Amino acid sequence: NRSTLVRVPRIREGHENSTRLELRSADPVANPYLTFALMLAAGMKGMEDKLTPPEPMEDDIFELSPKQLQERQIDLLPANLFEAIQLTENSTLVRETLGDHVFEKFIENKKIEWNDWRRQVTDYEVNRYLPIL
Repeated sequence: NRSTLVRVPRIREGHENSTRLELRSADPVANPYLTFALMLAAGMKGMEDKLTPPEPMEDDIFELSPKQLQERQIDLLPANLFEAIQLTENSTLVRETLGDHVFEKFIENKKIEWNDWRRQVTDYEVNRYLPIL
């Protein structure tokens, strides 16, 4: 099931020490060092706070309705960079992990990136709306 956020591929008998974990949420252009640091920090925080992970999800999450997602207490990831920036700005974990200086510069740069992106006219908009004129 490749729709899960974190995936542990099948562990082959006799190869228990080579078990791997896949983080399936990261954007391919994300900074791997920041991504890895934040995932480690989140995992450590979960262990420190003695959080219990949810039961494994076998369903294809992409096939679930909004009601089914809610019933299973599955939150969706941000739909765009703006939503991600808002969530990140309010994250104590991200600030503590990156430190104030890197955190502030990261947020500042992502806001610039968002503002650059939202001022673009996309092919979709040209194809959809130009014929109407």
